[in-house]
Amino acid sequence: MTMDRATREADPGVIAAIEAAGGVSKLAALLDIRQPSISGWKRVPAERVLEIERATEGKVTRFQMRPDLYPAEAA
Repeated sequence: MTMDRATREADPGVIAAIEAAGGVSKLAALLDIRQPSISGWKRVPAERVLEIERATEGKVTRFQMRPDLYPAEAA
């Protein structure tokens, strides 16, 4: 999987989403958006979190992508 410089410097949640999907191109295809949109993310947009979680079949969780919006559940 190849990531451009901007993507490599992205938030860990973005990187986790890309890896779970199998790359930027595959994530873009799953979301029906263009690849440059994802490459420009500093973090996963709030409106994409649940969509990505479903599209990756839970390989990346909402907590991994946006812990500020979805804190870990108390054990």
